[in-house]
Amino acid sequence: MHLVAQTSRQTQQNSGAARTNPARSGNPAKRAAGVQHPLGRVTFGDWVSGARLRTLTLAVGPVAAGTGAAVVLTDPEVVHWVRALLCLAVALCLQIGVNYANDYSDGIRGTDAHRVGPARLTASGAVAPKRVLTVALVFFGLAAVAGLLLVIASQQWWLLAVGAVAIVAAWFYTGGKRPYGYFGLGELVVFIFFGLVATAGSTFVQVLDVNLESWLAGVALGLVACAVLMVNNIRDIAQDKVAGKRTLAVLIGARWAKALFCVFLLAPFVIVAFLALLYPLAWLVLFALLLALPACLITITAKTARELILALQLTSFTGLLMGIGLGLAFAL
Repeated sequence: MHLVAQTSRQTQQNSGAARTNPARSGNPAKRAAGVQHPLGRVTFGDWVSGARLRTLTLAVGPVAAGTGAAVVLTDPEVVHWVRALLCLAVALCLQIGVNYANDYSDGIRGTDAHRVGPARLTASGAVAPKRVLTVALVFFGLAAVAGLLLVIASQQWWLLAVGAVAIVAAWFYTGGKRPYGYFGLGELVVFIFFGLVATAGSTFVQVLDVNLESWLAGVALGLVACAVLMVNNIRDIAQDKVAGKRTLAVLIGARWAKALFCVFLLAPFVIVAFLALLYPLAWLVLFALLLALPACLITITAKTARELILALQLTSFTGLLMGIGLGLAFAL
C-alpha cells in the first residue's frame, strides 16, 4: 500500500510538472525521449539555428542578379556598391526577421509541436516567446532603417509604401488571426517579394530604371524561392494537416506538390537559357542543374524528412548560384 501511494504521488507530481511547463520540443522524437530544452538555457548556436541560414540564399541571389541588371543600364564600370549593400541588408534582415516571426507565431499557435524538422526556439521551450518576437521585430526594424537609407539616396519616397507592405507581408505569413501561409498563399507571396520585388527593386534603387533582364531574373529566382518553400512544406504535410495549417502542399497533396516542386525548380533554367542567348556567360549558370536535378530526384523519391531537408539545401544553393551567376553574366 505504501508503494502504491508513493507511486501515485510521484505520478501526480509528474503530471503537475507537465501542466506547469507547456513548452514542448518541436521534434516529436525528442518529446518521446523526454528531452526538454530548459527555458533560458539558450546558446548563440540556438539563435543562429533559429535564423535558418539555409534560407538566406533567397535574399542574396535576387540582389546579386538585380545589381548585375543595373550595370547593364549604366556604364559597366559604374556600380552603386553602397546602394547594392543596402539592398542586401534589407533582404537579409527581412528574411531573418520573417524566420524568427514564423518561429514565434507557429510556436504560440502550437503548429510547431507537430513538426518533424529541427526544433524551433519557441516550440522547444528554449526561449520565451516574447524574446523571439523581440528579435524578429529588431530585424524588421533594421530592414526598415536600411530601406529608409535607400529611399533617401534614391529620393523615391513612394518606396516607403513598398517597404511597409513587405514588412506586413513578412509578419502575416504566419502571424495574425488569419495568416495567409495557412491558406495556401505562401508561394504566391514568396514569388512576388523574394523574386520580382527583390530583384527588380535592387535594380531600380540603383539606377532608377528596370530592364527586361531584371524582370526575367526576378521570375526565375522567384520560382526557385517557391521551390524552397514547397519542399519545406512537403516535409511537413502530415504534421500541418494535424495542426490545421493548409499550405499549398497540403491542399494539392504530396504527389502533385512534388511535381509542382520540380516545375518551380526547373522552369527557371528555361529563362536562363534564353538569357544566355544574349549573355554568353549565363550558359555557365546551367551548371546549377547539377544541384537542381538531384534535388528533384530526392524530393520525388524521398521517404524521410532528412532526405527532404537535403533537397531543401540543394534548392537553396541552386537559387544562390543562379542569382550570382546571372548577376556576373549581366555585369561582365
